[in-house]
Amino acid sequence: MPEGDAVYRTARRLRRALDGRVLTRSDFRVPRHASADLTGRGVHETVSRGKHLLTRVEGGLTVHTHLRMDGSWRVLPAGARLPAGDLRTDAIRLILANAEWLAAGVRLGVVDLLPTAEEDRVVGHLGPDLLGPDWDLAEAVRRLSGAPAETIGVALLDQRNLAGIGTIYRAETLFLAGVSPWRPVGAFKDAASLGKVVDLAHRLLTANRDRAGIVTTGDARPGRSTWVYGRPGRSCHRCGTRIRTGSLGGVGPSEHGWPRSGQRPSSSEESREESRPDESRSSEESRAGVRGGMRRTPHQDPVKDTRGGRPSQERLIYWCPSCQPA
Repeated sequence: MPEGDAVYRTARRLRRALDGRVLTRSDFRVPRHASADLTGRGVHETVSRGKHLLTRVEGGLTVHTHLRMDGSWRVLPAGARLPAGDLRTDAIRLILANAEWLAAGVRLGVVDLLPTAEEDRVVGHLGPDLLGPDWDLAEAVRRLSGAPAETIGVALLDQRNLAGIGTIYRAETLFLAGVSPWRPVGAFKDAASLGKVVDLAHRLLTANRDRAGIVTTGDARPGRSTWVYGRPGRSCHRCGTRIRTGSLGGVGPSEHGWPRSGQRPSSSEESREESRPDESRSSEESRAGVRGGMRRTPHQDPVKDTRGGRPSQERLIYWCPSCQPA
């Protein structure tokens, strides 16, 4: 799943293409919004909130989208033909276009249309946004401290504590902080110590928000861009110890690196970070401005899938036993 910095860049691309322009085309390809039409409405702004995207339009409406695992937004010149592959017709969930640009939402995990005044229904549960203009370190620490028995590895990925961090930045943050993923939040000696970890995550995302790809080592060469993430069995760049991987969520590090099965998860299993969508979700009835609803579970635990005894992506953690002692 794209991390907060990638969603931040997506919002910036959408702003450049849509903000301040009148929509000449609006095509919702999800059942609950099949008849919604925003044509003729001006776009006020697009902002990111953690891993969520909010596009606010005239008439007090907001288009809420979430990329989940496979989603993306593609921006093309108006009138350009959608290429094959990722942009084939059955993969597109939403099109917003104006006289100059066309934005196509491909394989979006969430497509919502709701009153702007009610955005808290979809993002109100989120903690401080690591890349938001109102980033609040103290509030993030306060929220993390509310569950002292939780491991720091699990707590960092709970978007109710702080929004935008994913599995890559979690692993890299904890490595650079020298903290074991299994350390309970309550084991930090004080709020300042916990705050240093959170501030490090903030600085890592900020350093990467304006470039494609994630580099935490200062070396963008293949195989050198991260300290531990995606490097199981390889030597630690810092100490030479073999990088290990294991499962969070109540299960400690495995003797062989992979819990229970002792096997590396398949690519499809590694790709799951949040619950997979059955279809693009929505919280309003189809026509713009018509109130409606559906059952949402914004706090659903996304790490319950341990099919075959192997960890889902959110449970999966990489670490160096020497640099991050238990």
